[in-house]
Amino acid sequence: MSDRQFVIERARPEEAAALLDYLKIIGGETDNLSFGAEEVPLSLAAEQDYLRTQCDSTDHAQYFAKVDGEIIGTASLNRRSNRMSHRGVFGISLKKAWWGCGAASALTEAILAFARENGFEQLDLEVRSSNARAIHLYEKYGFRKLCTFPNFFKINGEHIDFDLMILELGKEEGTGRSQA
Repeated sequence: MSDRQFVIERARPEEAAALLDYLKIIGGETDNLSFGAEEVPLSLAAEQDYLRTQCDSTDHAQYFAKVDGEIIGTASLNRRSNRMSHRGVFGISLKKAWWGCGAASALTEAILAFARENGFEQLDLEVRSSNARAIHLYEKYGFRKLCTFPNFFKINGEHIDFDLMILELGKEEGTGRSQA
């Protein structure tokens, strides 16, 4: 599939139904997410409201990677509130058929550009400790592991550890680019 080109676009509220369909698909493809195929956390109305709050926001953003109009990946950044407003929570996912095509890097770069443009100082994320592919992506952009949460998930009776990673903007290493 990776012979077709993807585009990165800011999400729009009218794409909520397509996003929910996408989430159901990826929820069934991997156990690296906080939900499974039948556990998508929001209704259509709630998803539309969520995307509406992100339009033109300087605190929240969601980007889609698309091929021929189909969502193949998504990344989000949500600013924390009050005394933590210098920080944001980063999340990313990609359909399994598209792993390794560069879309995750492009989505990450879109989020990092948004974060820099809007005064974020630190980003954090949670990643399954055994998800080497994702950890490699995050490290490529300067994220570093802070700690491991033991037994973070429990799936089919199995306890699964997750790592907390952070990126201090302006202190990225390994990207090969100078940082503003």
